[in-house]
Amino acid sequence: MTLIFVTAGFLAVIQMAIPFIVKRTVVFGVTVPVDEVRNEQLRQYKKLYAALTFCISIVALALYFIWSTNADPTDNQLIFTGLFMPFVILFISMALYFYFHIKVTTLKREKKWFKDRKQVRVSELNVRTKDEMLPWIAYVVPMVITVGLVVFTLLNYNSFPDQIPTHWGPDGKPDSFTDKTYLSALTLPVVLLVMNAMFLGINELTRNSGIKLSAGNVKASRIRQLRLRKYTSWLLFFISILISMLFTFLQFTTLYENSVSDLLIITVPLAFSAFVLIGTVILAVKVGKKDSDLDVEIIIEESQEVINADDDQYWKGGLIYFNPDDPSIFVEKRFGVGWTLNFARPMGYIILIGPLLIILILTLL
Repeated sequence: MTLIFVTAGFLAVIQMAIPFIVKRTVVFGVTVPVDEVRNEQLRQYKKLYAALTFCISIVALALYFIWSTNADPTDNQLIFTGLFMPFVILFISMALYFYFHIKVTTLKREKKWFKDRKQVRVSELNVRTKDEMLPWIAYVVPMVITVGLVVFTLLNYNSFPDQIPTHWGPDGKPDSFTDKTYLSALTLPVVLLVMNAMFLGINELTRNSGIKLSAGNVKASRIRQLRLRKYTSWLLFFISILISMLFTFLQFTTLYENSVSDLLIITVPLAFSAFVLIGTVILAVKVGKKDSDLDVEIIIEESQEVINADDDQYWKGGLIYFNPDDPSIFVEKRFGVGWTLNFARPMGYIILIGPLLIILILTLL
């Protein structure tokens, strides 16, 4: 119960903060001129979104608590229902997001913020020399761990139990099995190797994506873009290492099922989730405090007639980016901190959907 409430509450706080940590010139997925980022109506929308997200999330958690204490559910019912709480909060925040997305779009249209103003795109030829993303060779480290796990599995194949776990329940114990074959014994390491390759691909495609700067605040937007690339690269590497360690642990528990305590089986996945959550928060803080509402640096625009290009036509609902003229595979999210796919670039589908299909096929064989 404590874990569920802490996780759901923490997620609610993150969702409340999102409008204040995205880049200044995007409000609920809508592009606004630099000189309108302190518009009082926009500020009120952000505050109202945060307040409503908080209040409705509290109500949802309170209803869950009342149900759990009065309905006398079983442990499994309690856990499975609790697992849906983060999704409830996400649904609440996204519903509010779309509501305010429409409000900002309407306000932008009524005020005609971009009418008769020169729209420009800013780029710097030397900005990539300051890029601090991890090199591709760093992502070979988790792959080496995975190859070691494959070798370990093959050498100890005869010692594995006749029934190989394929799913673990909320209590940390396996609750679904399949007969032992070389394929079933190697499924976990092969899936891990595919995930390692996916992380490597995402990092390299992100490296080759464009660095988009703000016409009204070039300095702050440059720092934000470089931070986003650097810390996303480190977070992907961190997660890749953690997943490699988690899968290695699960494979060891399959071989030495009687040598690992139930407490450790439950604790390790929870620790993995906690570390990923902490890493995500660090990314949001490091990136979000620059060129956002948290940045106290004064915006100076040389000309009120020159503003950022309005590219809302490429963003469906402010969330889905589809621009065949943009060579970038990944672009900065408009709601949240991180990257999203340019759905007009086929290579992105190969990197993201391809590995998922391979994993799905392996798990169904």
